[in-house]
Amino acid sequence: MSTHIAAEPGQIAPVVLFPGDPLRAKWIAENFLEDAELYSETRGMLGYTGTWNGHRVSVQGSGMGQPSMAIYATELFSEYGVQTIVRVGSCGALTEKLNVRDFIIANGASTDSGINRVRFHGLDFAPVADFALLRAAVEASEQLELSSAVHVGQLFSSDQFYSTRPELTEPFVQHGILGVEMEAAGLYTLAAYHGRRALAICTVSDHIVTGEETTAKEREQTFGDMIEIALRAATA
Repeated sequence: MSTHIAAEPGQIAPVVLFPGDPLRAKWIAENFLEDAELYSETRGMLGYTGTWNGHRVSVQGSGMGQPSMAIYATELFSEYGVQTIVRVGSCGALTEKLNVRDFIIANGASTDSGINRVRFHGLDFAPVADFALLRAAVEASEQLELSSAVHVGQLFSSDQFYSTRPELTEPFVQHGILGVEMEAAGLYTLAAYHGRRALAICTVSDHIVTGEETTAKEREQTFGDMIEIALRAATA
């Protein structure tokens, strides 16, 4: 039983969907998983296990930001033997190449966080997705006829939601970064360290350039497509 998840051995599946919002974890469990059972509500960070198309799948809230995410990902990998984590989150678009409600399947993630600099003694590490998961997610989007809204590219994992220096993202955009969120770089690093598989799929919920935002209903419907992609990829 780990410190922050506190589930019993065997309660968590080898495949985990990983939203930041614990209430989104609850929504995923109620709408996509059969016979979902709550295994943790420690600190309000909900976790459920059920089945999807005959596959045993868990969904676990991670909280916001790399420090919170790292606690839950580390415990899932090291304490519960989880093999695959797919982050299912939201992001802000950094380029007009993307529209609100599009999807980013992240092949890598850059960051302004100091976590990896500490881990790698000041050297740079390039956090990347598991290729098999990445390919399976792209194939799933094609099967669901969603490929026109899917963009494969890098995310920027920021430590600040309310940035005081928004101009600092400009060089990243010039080098092809598509969107900004707060967890992917840390997740990819931890998966590499533990020898496990990870992928981040994010729905564009707001546009940094145009100022466009989604409504609550639109987010729910678009997030549903993202969850379907994630489940197909994770269980392929």
